[in-house]
Amino acid sequence: MLRTPRAGRRWPTRVGAGAVLALLAVGGCSTGAAADDGRGPFGVTSVAAPTGPHARVGALFPADRAARLPGGHFCTASVVHSPGRDLIVSAAHCLDGEDDLVFVPGYRDGRAPYGVWTVTRRYLSDAWTSGEDADADVGFAAVAARADGGIEDVVGANRLVTGTETGADPVTVTGYPDSREVPVACTARAAVHSRTQQRIDCPGFTGGTSGSPWVTADGRVVGVLGGYQQGGATADVSYSVVLGPQAAGLYRVAEAGAR
Repeated sequence: MLRTPRAGRRWPTRVGAGAVLALLAVGGCSTGAAADDGRGPFGVTSVAAPTGPHARVGALFPADRAARLPGGHFCTASVVHSPGRDLIVSAAHCLDGEDDLVFVPGYRDGRAPYGVWTVTRRYLSDAWTSGEDADADVGFAAVAARADGGIEDVVGANRLVTGTETGADPVTVTGYPDSREVPVACTARAAVHSRTQQRIDCPGFTGGTSGSPWVTADGRVVGVLGGYQQGGATADVSYSVVLGPQAAGLYRVAEAGAR
């Protein structure tokens, strides 16, 4: 099931295979409070608390909905650490479209407690833009800074980490169903779907939750809802690309280009 409606194609910054670098982790030390502790109850989806960790997760909107947010969000994204302090990560199929976008961290009931942030650049791999490869369904975007700094200065950030063994640690998945005006969250342990895809059993992750980060208790993003079937054919089983060298290389390009 496609977890978000797609607009017409927009050709964002493209990344060739030569740009892919192998590394185990990207980003620096943990910034701000850790994510949920991952101790359960496992497999239960509920409204996410308006805490610091959840403030790093937000909803994506078409830019023309910036002044009328309720009912306009279509995907989820989250802030990841970068030297430029202005990067978000989402599913590639959320960022690949014609519409200009805004990101609203901590969005809840029509309110933008941390402001509305304009997406200025998008970073997708050639594997996605040339063929919509399910194993490349992860992307990054830069958002414009404000007078009070970058988005990371305002809400903090989690660390994007690649090369993590699937299921090594419980993760909390937080996302915005397009039928609701509040985020939902579920903690569970991911399982191997294939060499390049991982899955998690959490109910209620319907349309709009594409791009939801999979975050460990110590603030590592080890998955992004998307990938196989662009996130899953049912609301109760969700998928993510296994974050490996391709995601790491794309992050490096986004980090360099977003400064």
